[in-house]
Amino acid sequence: MEQWKQMGAFIGRHMAYFVPLCVIAGVLFPSVFGPLKAIVPFIFAVMTFQGALNNTFKQLIAVFRHPLRLLVILAVAEVFMPCLAYLLGSLLFGDNVNLLTGVVLEYSVPIAVISFMWVGIYDGDGPLCLASILVSTVISPVTIPATLSILLGASIHIDAMSMVSDMVVMIALPALAGMLVNEFTRGWGHEKLSPVLSPASRLITIVLITANSTSMSEYVLNMNWQRLEVALFILVFATSGFFWGLLAARILHGSQPLLATMSFTCGLRNISSGAVIAAQYFPGETVFPVMCGTLFQQILAATFGHIIERLCAEDTGERERKVSVARRILKRRR
Repeated sequence: MEQWKQMGAFIGRHMAYFVPLCVIAGVLFPSVFGPLKAIVPFIFAVMTFQGALNNTFKQLIAVFRHPLRLLVILAVAEVFMPCLAYLLGSLLFGDNVNLLTGVVLEYSVPIAVISFMWVGIYDGDGPLCLASILVSTVISPVTIPATLSILLGASIHIDAMSMVSDMVVMIALPALAGMLVNEFTRGWGHEKLSPVLSPASRLITIVLITANSTSMSEYVLNMNWQRLEVALFILVFATSGFFWGLLAARILHGSQPLLATMSFTCGLRNISSGAVIAAQYFPGETVFPVMCGTLFQQILAATFGHIIERLCAEDTGERERKVSVARRILKRRR
């Protein structure tokens, strides 16, 4: 059992290396890993259940009672990022309405479910992350059409029931089950069961990233200059999402839990729902900017996780240095 836990810890520490390999494997071998997409909802459910074992209803309720941090996340993810995407996309791709629509749509979709896994790996605020995912998904049938209508004049009707049912299966029910297990077992779920399931959760995350990357294979293997320009823009803009989350957390004077949570929730988007909407309501060209996020999101998440650890280590070192200096000053005065 100890070796099993050590393997999970090893994967967590080296996600920055595993993720690019997963993306490359998915892009190069779509016929091999593509069928794994059929189990993606199950994978999400397992990850959510394992993460929820570390949370309580009291913590989740506290997020809604004091919603400032939740509102900041939603403001950055659902208002600021789509507007900025429109402004920059108009400057670069204004002559191609399909590409511009894809860029805006990419950042109008809800917060990604997988952000819950990343927040767990880097010791973030699980209840705040869970609340952010739930709220952004619930309001998305209203916010996505409103955003596209206001910014682009595009009128679409979202299949709200489909989105809500996906959320129930992948997030709500597993999260409820995990918190109930933790509550009824008086912490056993958090202390004993979660550490046992954590390595499995990280292993299937690798499967998830590989399976989702197969969707980009056709576009990457048939790259042209225009697609390359779009891909580079999405890379830079996706990076900025993590940065804006970090900046917002710093403004709120947050420590590592808040830095990790706001960075991942502002940087990771539900690309699957965006791809479905793009394919259903817009020309095929619109899908490409949306799917570009598949190439970069997980690599960026692993990179920013490492950055967050470095930032927090530096903060801790600086605090310890100041305390040491203060103690020396007090000794001299005595």
